[in-house]
Amino acid sequence: MLYAVIETPVARRLASALANNSSATYGLEEEIFITEPTRPALSALYGMAKLLWRNPRYYYKHSATNFARGKDVRQCLMSSVEIATRPHSDIEALLNDLQARRADLAQAAGQAYLVPVGHLFDIESPTNTGGLHLHIGVASERRETVYANLAYFLPLLMLLSASSPYAGGRYFGQSYRMAHSFAIGALRKDAYYRFQDLIISRRLGTIEIRALDPIWDVNRLRWLLRSVEAIVALPDTRPLDLERYALLREQAAHAGYTPDLQRLYAELREYCELPEDLFQHTLSDELAACIAQEGLLRTYARLNHAYRTGRWAPVEPHAVKPSAGRAVLGLLGYYLPKLPYIAYKAWAEWR
Repeated sequence: MLYAVIETPVARRLASALANNSSATYGLEEEIFITEPTRPALSALYGMAKLLWRNPRYYYKHSATNFARGKDVRQCLMSSVEIATRPHSDIEALLNDLQARRADLAQAAGQAYLVPVGHLFDIESPTNTGGLHLHIGVASERRETVYANLAYFLPLLMLLSASSPYAGGRYFGQSYRMAHSFAIGALRKDAYYRFQDLIISRRLGTIEIRALDPIWDVNRLRWLLRSVEAIVALPDTRPLDLERYALLREQAAHAGYTPDLQRLYAELREYCELPEDLFQHTLSDELAACIAQEGLLRTYARLNHAYRTGRWAPVEPHAVKPSAGRAVLGLLGYYLPKLPYIAYKAWAEWR
């Protein structure tokens, strides 16, 4: 569904605030699953190797692969893959960059399914997740204010992105990933601790929103980015109440659009005129309905089509299966060349 941006007093006030905050930058890291047909396999690394070697200058630092950990490896070793944009001060430029990265990934992945969800629906694996990470660059003197204001509204933004309604073949709620992923969690007093919903990145110096699920729908993503842009522009600091945050994030992950989140929407609506039906009917709601009507494979086929084309429509599944040969080529062509950079990132993020 398309939503028009209407010129109103709220929109004019926001435009004025944004003009005074033009130095902020935004960059996206998008993690999705490459499945063959419904589970990720190591042969996904072959597609990532093709992506890397078609543009090594860019994708050496702007792509990544993830793996399950511990006992979750028994369900599947391979997890999500990641593509990243450059930082931009303009939201439309950021979205154009992301769509170019998606096109590159789609070409490299070939016939494999590209599944943009936070957690695969037929497994229950807290270390096997994918997210949408938004990096926000602001002046150091504004970092504390922006961090607190993002934390204040973040549970609402989480619901806006929720796309993980199933785990282990059972309906969970809005997002199993948000509730159980090892890589995120309720906020702590230490904003630099990595595995929480909102951090200050040690490596990049940005404020990083880690809580969001992947969003295939560019129009929904645009509204999320506009909301973040409005929050970043707020001049006054909201209270950073960790107990309140934990309660609201739990509601967003499980129940959805609760009265508490409705009140939070009313507050945000004063600064950004995003449509309320984005919260009343989430991506998770649509995916849960699709699973019930069409089953897992056809839902993944729809997601693959939507990610590649931008159109959510029924499509016939096609045959694809993992390949041990592609897995070996992927390990040699992608993972081995990337090891030095992977080691550097781990050191820089945890030092």
